[in-house]
This record gives sequence, C-alpha cells and structure tokens, in this order.
Amino acid sequence: MAQVAFDTLQASEALEDAGISREQARAISLVVRKSHEVADVATKRDLEDVRKDLTAQIIEVRKDLSAEITNVRKDMEITRKDLQLEMSGIRAEQKLIRWMLGAGILGILSLVVKAFLMPAL
Repeated sequence: MAQVAFDTLQASEALEDAGISREQARAISLVVRKSHEVADVATKRDLEDVRKDLTAQIIEVRKDLSAEITNVRKDMEITRKDLQLEMSGIRAEQKLIRWMLGAGILGILSLVVKAFLMPAL
C-alpha cells in the first residue's frame, strides 16, 4: 500500500497562522506525519491493482471450471454409453431366458400330452 503524502511544512504554517506557537505547530505536524507513516492507507491505484488481480483470478477460475465441466460431461457421456450397452446386454439375456423358458414349457407340455393323451402307444 502507498503512503499518503503529507506536507509537514504547509501544515505547520497553517497551524501557526491559526495562532499556535511555532514549536507546538511543528510538534503537531510531526505527530500527524508519523501517524500517516504508520497508517496503511489504500490509494485508488492500490484498489485498481487489487481489482485487476481479482479479475484475472476470476477469469482463471472460470477457465478451470469450464474445463472441469467439459471433463465431467465427457465422463457422463461415456458412462451413459456403457449403461446403454449393459442394458442392451441385459435385454438380450432376458430374451434368451424367455425363449429358453418357453422352449422348456413346450417340452414339458409335449411330455404331458404324450403321457396322458397317448398312453397306449
């Protein structure tokens, strides 16, 4: 942070013009100057620098987030495709199981029909 400029001579002269003794005016001016030196005061330039820095950081974070979102979308698409493949495999297995159950039931029915309707043969 920058220091605020303080003209001790001008302040001392102003105090003298107001009727304060020269020694007191100098002492007051020196105390005020020291307080300015100790104080950490932000100038417009300091604030502008901070604003620029924050803006740059925000832009960088946005870029990072955009890249991360793109990666997450890619991962989601891969997962979706994997799930679709898995679900189509499950559907094929279900069809095969139904077909096998149907064939098994037909086989059992044919045995039952043979056993009850054609006992003499």
